[in-house]
Amino acid sequence: MWEQRISIIATSHYIAKNKYDLTIQIAENLLQHEHDLIHKAVGWMLREIGKRDISIEREFLDKHYKSMPRTMLRYAIERFPENLRLQYLNRPLTTIEK
Repeated sequence: MWEQRISIIATSHYIAKNKYDLTIQIAENLLQHEHDLIHKAVGWMLREIGKRDISIEREFLDKHYKSMPRTMLRYAIERFPENLRLQYLNRPLTTIEK
């Protein structure tokens, strides 16, 4: 578990250089992880991507928000405007507003 957590957090180096592919790949691999600390770390790194390129984060969320652990989702959308954050939290069956 600790190696997996380190692996996602270590991608912050690449996020700072506007390279998101590795973070996205690891985040997808960890979507169904059972540990809350992994959920927090993945959500945190998704949020960091969103600070630099919201469209990349939104693309990931639109694809996975229905199946993401709640903690991961909450960390990822923490800085979204309230109306958009609530749309993701309510997990509507229709597409999220662009």
